[in-house]
Amino acid sequence: ALVRPLIDALGADPWFEPPFKVSRDRLRTGIALLDCPAVALSVTIICATELNRLALPATIVMPGRVTLTRYVRAGKARMRRWQTEPAGPNFSAASAASARERSSHLLKDGALIREDGRTCGHLFVWAESDIVALTATIKPSAAPLMREYAIADGSFVRAACADDAASRIEMLLIFLRVSGRADASALFDGASRHPAFHLRWSAMREWLMLDAGSARNRLAEMCARDPNAEVRAAAAATLPLLDRRLERRCRA
Repeated sequence: ALVRPLIDALGADPWFEPPFKVSRDRLRTGIALLDCPAVALSVTIICATELNRLALPATIVMPGRVTLTRYVRAGKARMRRWQTEPAGPNFSAASAASARERSSHLLKDGALIREDGRTCGHLFVWAESDIVALTATIKPSAAPLMREYAIADGSFVRAACADDAASRIEMLLIFLRVSGRADASALFDGASRHPAFHLRWSAMREWLMLDAGSARNRLAEMCARDPNAEVRAAAAATLPLLDRRLERRCRA
């Protein structure tokens, strides 16, 4: 009902452009209908011809967010599915659990599927006709990381930040460091206590480059008590180097 007037306008004028953000490639057309702090609502059209022509990708992505998708037109698509363990506060790339393939699923028109992208991922491998899907992406309680796993053996490949807010904080901290804002140490200290472990270490790294002396005590605290083993290890490796540098500065 909300988009019906726009559909009617498009039917009357093929050059009409609805006021939505649209992304297109050979395989997929995506239309963002709504984006707010709680949820994002989008429409996706997947071209069956391109889907059936493409080779199987090398990796599967766990996007990090819970989605609820209604397949308005399922195209009798075949969905392959994978599952892995949650990325908790002590997540480590070195010890990350593998992804396990679950039984595949044959979609039907009107199917409503909830997927927890914090631990699950899927891809389409075949469709009889184009797929049209309406997806609600739930933003609260999202995982901080988007993870990628090898399809061949399920091994962990890489991770990227999936949190828009954390990415913005990281960008602003870089700006403060480049601007030489040594008076912003309280902001770096606060970011070094963020729930996302990768942001904590990013904040510390920027703080050390900006004002190593003021960051030293917090670095020692991270070395001893940070919840993430990789952050503790990075802090432990950095602390003696920093202390030697500060000692040479004092002698000079």
